[in-house]
This record gives sequence, structure tokens and C-alpha cells, in this order.
Amino acid sequence: MATTFCTYFFILSLTFTIFNLTSQSSTPEKSTLLTFKASIQDSNNALSTWSNTSSNHYCNWTGISCSNIEPFSVTSINLQSLNLSGDISSSICDLPNLSYLNLADNIFNQPIPLHLSQCSFLESLNLSSNLIWGTIPAQISQFGSLKVLDFSRNHIEGNIPESLGSLKNLQVLNMGSNLVSGNVPAIFGNLTKLEVLDLSQNPYLVSEIPEDIGELGSLKELLLQSSSFQGEIPGSLVGLHSLTHLDLSENNLTGLVPKSLASLKNLVSFDVSQNKLSGPFPNGICKGLVINLSLHTNTFTGSISNSSISECESLERFQVQNNGFSGDFPIELFSLPKIKLIRAENNRFSGQIPESISKAVFLEQVQFDNNSFSGKIPQGLGFVKSLYRFSASSNHFYGELPPNFCDSPVMSIVNLSHNSLSGQIPQLKKCRKLVSLSLADNHVTGEIPTSLSELPVLTYLDLSDNNLTGSIPQGLQNLKLALFNVSFNQLSGEVPYSLISGLPASFLEGNPDLCGPGLPNSCSDDYMPRHHNSGLTILTCALISLAFVVGSGIVVGGFVLYRRSCKGNGKEVGVWRSVFFYPLRITENDLLIGMNEKSSLGKAGTFGKAYVVSLPSGELVAVKKLVNFGNQSSKSLKAEVKTLARIRHKSVVKILGFCHSDESVFLIYEYLNKGSLGDLISSQDFQLNWGVRLRIAIGVAQGIAYLHKDYVPHLLHRNVKSNNILLDANFEPKLTDFALDRVLGEAAFQSTLDSEGASSCYNAPEYGYNKKPSEQLDVYSFGVVLLELVSGRQAEATESNNASLDIVKWVRRKVNITNGVQQVLDPRMSHTCHQAMIGTLDIALSCTSVVPEKRPSMIEVIRGLQSLESRTCIANLHDSNEEHSIPV
Repeated sequence: MATTFCTYFFILSLTFTIFNLTSQSSTPEKSTLLTFKASIQDSNNALSTWSNTSSNHYCNWTGISCSNIEPFSVTSINLQSLNLSGDISSSICDLPNLSYLNLADNIFNQPIPLHLSQCSFLESLNLSSNLIWGTIPAQISQFGSLKVLDFSRNHIEGNIPESLGSLKNLQVLNMGSNLVSGNVPAIFGNLTKLEVLDLSQNPYLVSEIPEDIGELGSLKELLLQSSSFQGEIPGSLVGLHSLTHLDLSENNLTGLVPKSLASLKNLVSFDVSQNKLSGPFPNGICKGLVINLSLHTNTFTGSISNSSISECESLERFQVQNNGFSGDFPIELFSLPKIKLIRAENNRFSGQIPESISKAVFLEQVQFDNNSFSGKIPQGLGFVKSLYRFSASSNHFYGELPPNFCDSPVMSIVNLSHNSLSGQIPQLKKCRKLVSLSLADNHVTGEIPTSLSELPVLTYLDLSDNNLTGSIPQGLQNLKLALFNVSFNQLSGEVPYSLISGLPASFLEGNPDLCGPGLPNSCSDDYMPRHHNSGLTILTCALISLAFVVGSGIVVGGFVLYRRSCKGNGKEVGVWRSVFFYPLRITENDLLIGMNEKSSLGKAGTFGKAYVVSLPSGELVAVKKLVNFGNQSSKSLKAEVKTLARIRHKSVVKILGFCHSDESVFLIYEYLNKGSLGDLISSQDFQLNWGVRLRIAIGVAQGIAYLHKDYVPHLLHRNVKSNNILLDANFEPKLTDFALDRVLGEAAFQSTLDSEGASSCYNAPEYGYNKKPSEQLDVYSFGVVLLELVSGRQAEATESNNASLDIVKWVRRKVNITNGVQQVLDPRMSHTCHQAMIGTLDIALSCTSVVPEKRPSMIEVIRGLQSLESRTCIANLHDSNEEHSIPV
């Protein structure tokens, strides 16, 4: 009997379980999700798992999280960065336990969806980085249970309504990067739980900082930068005793910095840069804080007291540049154990740099230009092995440079110009990453140290207006110097020829005993004896004769080669046909003769060799000879090339025409004189600053997006790589070798692409088993290019053990270790660019996702990269604060 009962009970339980599993397909929550999906436009099919036929439980659908206890219920929906658009339906509020909704980084284009206030348990709503528009309605108070409200990076305009103060549970309020205007109302006294308040980057927000913000005792971050706040900084901010980040930069604030701010002991970042503040800086502002004291570009007067500065044992960043500060600089800053950045340029500070600077073992950057500092450069500076920039031009420093002043192995920029330094320049051997050295306008004596020739990346060297003697070291001509200024010294002897030919003569003037071609003294009497001249004459005659013979051979050989190339299966030149989309005034014969080894652009690319040919007008064009040409008819070929030639985009190379026979095709492109991005990255002196790199990335992304979406018919590039990104004189990028599958035919195109092993790292993982062309393949390849720009590393590089490792594997391996992200970033870039570089790295990793569906569209990529443009670098590789800034 017991056995029968147990069997019956087991069958009943099993039946109930099966019924429960099958019935979940029609649960109300699943229906609610499908109704919500129906209102959304999902161009990338990112929500493909949201389906009635899906075998997965809806709690496992993309972006869905459920409670851990049965009955399972949806608590969180995260659909960030999925290229979604359409309507945000209130149907989602039928989920009874939904507390988290994130639709950020999509393209929803509508007013603020007030109907989401019907989600009675919703605590976090993130609609940032969409196209949300219109004003903030008074009914915003209906979101009474919200703790996080993020509307940042949209197009919201109008005033902030007072009803916003009714959201008493808010912990995070982010309205940054919008078009909000008018006065900020006094509503914050009610928001006692607020921890983050971000009203930054609202240029029309002309308002004083509300006094009642000081009542927010739980506030940790107050971000009001880059708006139009005016008036004085309220003393009531003393009440923000939990504050860690205060950013009031780039506003129109006036008056004094309140003394009461000295009691904000938990500050991590304090930034009131680019305002109109004045007066003395309050005493004791620095008591036990990690502070980013950025007060640059103001009109401060007065002084910063030394009192309590030494208590800032956690201080990392101190910036007071571009103000009117005076008085002694707080020297205790130099001995703080965690200090990384000290900027005080363009003030009237006095005082000295103490030997105790050696204690600042993490110090990376010091800028004191244009002040009244005096004393000697301390020997302790050389013991700071993390220092990569020391700039203190236009001060009153004197005495000899310590022999170890450039011993930091990462030192990149030294600018001590316009001081009163004396003595000799020490031999510099340890700072092998030194890019720029300026000692101009001092009283330096002795000879130019030969060790400068051994610094491999030295690019800018300014020793002008000193008392240097002796000759210019011959080894300096082996460096790729963009600036070499030794004018107005007492140098003598022969100037290395490459230094004369590559730089302005003014950089050598004021040294009457220097000689060389083009200088007042030609060196002919002292350095070219008669027998040397005689030998040179004989050598010159021999070279001229040899050149004549070789030249004749080239002409004859070229003619023979031309005759051969113009015969195909016994056919004469007449088989060549040309179509020019611009008045090139060049014949097929001119084109063939112009395509020789001298005009070759180097090794052959994926689909053939490229040449530079001069037109009769003197204009240069690039000609691509396509190999492995398919069997397209002349009519079909002409139609396909015409399709490509109609493309008009600033980031896509123009096709000017083409010339073809039954065996060959020559595509004629506009010529860009800076060559390819790939060549630039592979060069040892690749030093493009981050702003230019980001501009290149955005331009390339715009070009690919144009091919994908805007041009009709839609095209795929199918061969995106840095070698196919050309640069004009201003480093504006242009895509080449695009959509060649239409010219060659799919079979010939695929065969050629498969044979190009060197570019395999640009191919997405799925390319190994599915060669079907797609936008996702282009996105992956673009992601690889982004990684090259961020790391300064070629896509396929050689490891220390001579093994080849593609950049995607290398980056993913690095980012998975502690501090690995920092190892990925190009070390030649300033640390102040790292925020934007890390943002770009995130985009690149998204583009190179193993799962094609998780890769963003190029439209999303463009939006993401453009958002990083606002994160300008304080100091780039070649910073504008350098005495001589040469564009790279």
C-alpha cells in the first residue's frame, strides 16, 4: 500500500512539474516582455532570444535578470548599447517586481517617457546617450520611488522644474550633457539621500550655485563643470562633509574660494578651473585629502598658505595653473607619498623646489612654467623614477643642472627654457624616452653632449640663446629631429648636412663660426682641400656617365616592357579601354609608361601593386593594378566601377577613372601624400598625438558607416585595415580598396583575400567557418584598427620569443591582468589622455567581440567616439604649452 502511494505521489509530482515547465511559455511576464519588444525597432536583431518559440526560459533572455527565489520574477532589464529605437512602451510596467531599467546608448527618439512612472517598484532608470528630447515636465515627480535617474547625453532642454525636488529617494541625479537652461531652483534641501549630482555640460544653464546644495550631507560627487554657472562659490558647501569629487570647472564663477572649504576632509577631486575667481586661496584647504586642485585659467590673486598642506598624505593631483596666484608655493606638496601631478603654470608663485621632492615616488608630471620660482634644480628630482614631464620655463632658476636631472627612465619632456641656469649640460644617457628637451635662453656653457645622439626618440631639441661652444655632434643627424635650434651660441665647425637641409637656417644663426652649404661660411677652404676637390670632380664625372648609361637602359627597358604589357594574346594597344570620371588628360600609353619601379608605392597590397603617376598637369594620381582579375564583361566592369566612383564622402578616396583590358584593370584614385596609417604605425617614429588619432578613428568610422547605410546601393568594405586607410596632408583619413568584390567578382575577390595571410588578424573569428560578407565583419576589422591606434602597436606584432601574436589576443590577454589596461595604452601618450584612450579601448573591445551580434553598428561606434572628443588631453605628446610646438 505504501509502495502504491509513493508511486502515485511520484507520478503526480512529475505531472505537475511538466505542466509547470510547459506553462511558463504563456506566463504573464513572458507576454509582457514580448509586448514590450513589439514596440521596439531592433535593427541588429539583438533581442532574437526574446521569442515565444525560444527554448530558453525568459529569465535567460538577453538583458533579463530575475529573482533567485521561486516563483522567478523579472527584476532587471539591461538593454544598453543594442542599437534599439522605436517606442519605450509602458507595458514593461506590468512586470510587478521590475526595479532596474537600463536603455542607455541606444537611439530612442522621443520625449521623456513619463508613463514609466507606472512602474511602481522601479528604482533605477537609465536613458542616457539616446535622442531623448523636449523639456522636463512637472510630472517628473511621479517617479517617486526612483533612486537613480540618468538622463545624461540627450537633447533635453528648458528649465529644471521644482517638482524634481519631490524625488526624495534619489541617490543619483544625472542631467549632464544636455541643453538644460535657466536658473537651478532651490530644490536640493529635500534630496537628503543624494550621493551624485551631475548637471555638467549644459552650456545654457545660466545660474548661481544653489545654497541649499550644502544641505546634502550624503553627497559624494558634485559635478557642475562646463556649464554657465556664475556668481560666487557658496560657503554653504561646507556642509558637504561626505564630498569626494567637486568639479566646478569651465564656468563663470567669480569672487573668492570660501575658507569654509578647508573643512571638506574627504575630498578626492577639487576642480574649479577656467573660471573668474580671485583673491587669496584659503588657508588649510588641504587637510587629509586626495585632491585634484585644478584652478587653471582663472584670475586668482593672493597666495596659498603652507598651513596643513603636509597633512594631505593621500593627495594625488594638484592643479592651480593659469591663475594669478602669488606668494610661496606650498613646498610640502613635493614630499607627499602619493602625489602624481602638480600643475601651477601661469601664475606668480615664488619659492623653491626642495630636495624632498625625492620622496614623491609616484610623481609623474610637474609644470611650473611662467612663474617666479627661483633657486637650483634639486638633485632629488633625479630620484623620481616615475617622472615623465618636468616643465618650468620662464622662471628664475639658477645654478648648474644636477647630473642626474634626467635619470627617470620614462622622462619624455623637459622644458627649462628662459631661466638663469649655468654650467654645462650633463651627459644624458638614462632618459632614453626623452622626446623634447628645451634649455633655450639660459647661461649654459660647454659643448653639446654627444650622449644626446644616443637618445632614440629625441625629436625636439632647443638649446638656443646660450653660451655653448665647440662643434655640433655628427651623431645628431641620425635622429629624426623635427626641431633643432642652436641659434645664438658660440658654436663652430661644420654643421652635419642633414641638419642644414632639413631645418630652417634661422635655427643656426648667431653662430658665426659654423659653416656648411647655405651658411655664410661654406667650409670650402677649411674642410675641402684641393686634392679632395680633384677626387670629387673625377667621381662626379664617373657618376654622371654611369647615370647616363643606366638612364638609357631604363628608357629602352621601359619601352620593351610597355610593348609587352600592351600585347595580350597577340593583341595590340587597341584592346585597352579607359573611362575617366574626371578630366585627367592622360592616355593609356602615358599610364603604362608611368607605372614603373620608380613610381611604385612599395610592396604589393592585397589586390595588387600601387603606383604614383604624374599627370601632364603636374597633378599626382595613385594607380592600383588589380591582380587575379575575374571574368567580368567589359559592360559589367564599367557599371561596377561607376557605382564605386559615384561615392562622395570626405573619408572615402575618390575613384577618378579606370583603364582595363581583357587581362588587367587599373583603378585610378586621388593621391594622398601622407601614405597609409599602417605605414605610419609600423614606423619607429610613430608619434601622432591622441587628438589626431581619435580624429582618424572617427573619420574612418564615418566612411564605413556611409558605405553601410547612407550610400545606395549599400556596400561593404570587406578589407578594412590600417594599410587601406590613407592620410592627406592634414592627417584626414580616407578609405581605399573598398568594395573590390564588385570589380573583381566574388570568387576572385575571395581567392585573393584568402591568400593574404598577413592581414588575417583583421578577420573576425567567424570568418574561418563563414565567409558570408556582413557589416559585423567590417566592424571587427575596424575594431582592430582602433586597437592599433590606442596601443601604437601593429595589428600583428612579434613577441619577445619571435612568436607572432595578433593584437586582439594580445589586448585581451593584457586587460585580464592587474593594471593590464595601462599596459595596452601607447606609453608615448600623455597620462592625461588615458581617460579618452580607455574609452576608445572599450569601443574597440566591443567591436572585436567574439559574438558578431554583440558588436555595435558603425553608427553607434561614431557616437561613442565623438563623445570622447570632449575629453581633451591636458598635455598630449607634443603639448601646446611647449616653448616650440611642432605639429606632428
